[in-house]
Amino acid sequence: MPDVVNTEQAQAWNGPEGAHWARHQDRWNAVNEGFDEPLLDAAGIAGDHRVLDLGCGTGQTTRLAALRAPRGRTLGLDLSGPMLAEARSRAEREGVTNASFTQGDAQAYPFEAGAFDAAISRYGVMFFTDPVAAFANVGRSLRPGGRLAFVCPADATLNGWVTAVASLRDFLPVGDYGRPGLPGMFSLAAPARIRAVLTAAGFTGITVNQAQSYGAWGRGAADAAEFLLGTGPGRHLMDQVEATARARARRALTDHLHAHETADGTVRLRSTSWLVTADR
Repeated sequence: MPDVVNTEQAQAWNGPEGAHWARHQDRWNAVNEGFDEPLLDAAGIAGDHRVLDLGCGTGQTTRLAALRAPRGRTLGLDLSGPMLAEARSRAEREGVTNASFTQGDAQAYPFEAGAFDAAISRYGVMFFTDPVAAFANVGRSLRPGGRLAFVCPADATLNGWVTAVASLRDFLPVGDYGRPGLPGMFSLAAPARIRAVLTAAGFTGITVNQAQSYGAWGRGAADAAEFLLGTGPGRHLMDQVEATARARARRALTDHLHAHETADGTVRLRSTSWLVTADR
């Protein structure tokens, strides 16, 4: 994979983390898909638009964008080989012929200037080592007047999965779990940070609006707890303690999630994000 700047992220997403997301793509889509329609609406995708999907993962938003632009094309870009393999397979099975996928680092990828009408991302833009350089590179790929639209997590305390994991501090070395950092899940949690980065990258007309969705994390509390603890952050915390503490953490998390079961047994947790738009 040429032109990779974010080497640590490339290693992670081509290792166990990428394999986990590829294997559980339907579950992750159930967690995050509540943001799909607001994101695509904000991007204004239609007709013959050419769309770039940043950090596309297994390609759900890429395929949805392609369906909104039946005479156009979409390109999904991601660091993760395992996730892109699933994206290509799913697009073929669903008959989405105007979506393609390529492996690369958005911070350094040699985009053709003005090649796209819109760039979108669902939780794929928080991990750049140099976000200003990354967004400037994406900006060059957009035609004048092109639109950038992305979703990124807001404050950690407004996200139910963070609250759930933080409740385990009696059993796991949670520390400052969810603390903003660069690069990281909450690196763009502050609106002022978003505006500063995008302005420095050459974007104008920046809007930052809060959006919420209650994603489905599992069928029952025990299932959701197992899934949460099987994510990269969950595995990292569990690997640092012995078996008794792991068992206690699993029981405590299951108890915590019982309060979030709906009538049909689905565990739903609130995700609070920023829906961001900007113009080239």
